[in-house]
Amino acid sequence: MPSSEELERNSDRRHREIREAAIGIFLDNGYEGATMEDIAVRAGVSKQTVYKHFTDKQSLFADIILSTTGDMSALVGLIAASLGDTRDLENDLEHLAKAFLVALMQPRVLRLRRLVISCADRFPEIATAWYEQGFEKVLGALATAFRALADRDLLVVDDPGAAAEHFVGMLFWIPVNKAMFTGDDDFAATHDLAPAANSAVRVFLDGYGFRRNKSQNGGQD
Repeated sequence: MPSSEELERNSDRRHREIREAAIGIFLDNGYEGATMEDIAVRAGVSKQTVYKHFTDKQSLFADIILSTTGDMSALVGLIAASLGDTRDLENDLEHLAKAFLVALMQPRVLRLRRLVISCADRFPEIATAWYEQGFEKVLGALATAFRALADRDLLVVDDPGAAAEHFVGMLFWIPVNKAMFTGDDDFAATHDLAPAANSAVRVFLDGYGFRRNKSQNGGQD
């Protein structure tokens, strides 16, 4: 007879399998087109098992959407690792910008983004939580990093939050919108993202770079 620990591990594994199957079904069929029966078939379990783990389709949808915000934790860690003790800010910002674009333009991320947006009117609390727990955390980490860089006289930043929004806005606006609106989920794999990343960094440093600001002020602090 399985021990309680084994039963718990099996339950956790089954929960993850149902969640993974549900992500695929929702991405393929949208919220309206997804059924608990389809999810059960893809997960290889009975429909009763799905309902044992998730009370209804809405709670399952909320669970899988919010579970994907953990992917942003890697980006938060990347910000700290890239900028925490930088000795070449422009180079490190360029590497960070490219990594951001690649991470947030993965096919699954783009499709999840479309799915969340498509359901935002129906489930505003889920969409809001997805933004706050995911993208907003990345903006917060960037703002913290920019504040620290300003303390080291590497940036001139009055409002770190605004600086983070400007950096991300310049970086993502064109490539992400092209991929989102054209349905080109392979955009990152078929396009060179380096020019977009490098130009965003150059413009950002033109506005916030310490040396640039100092020269515009006639070399005065």
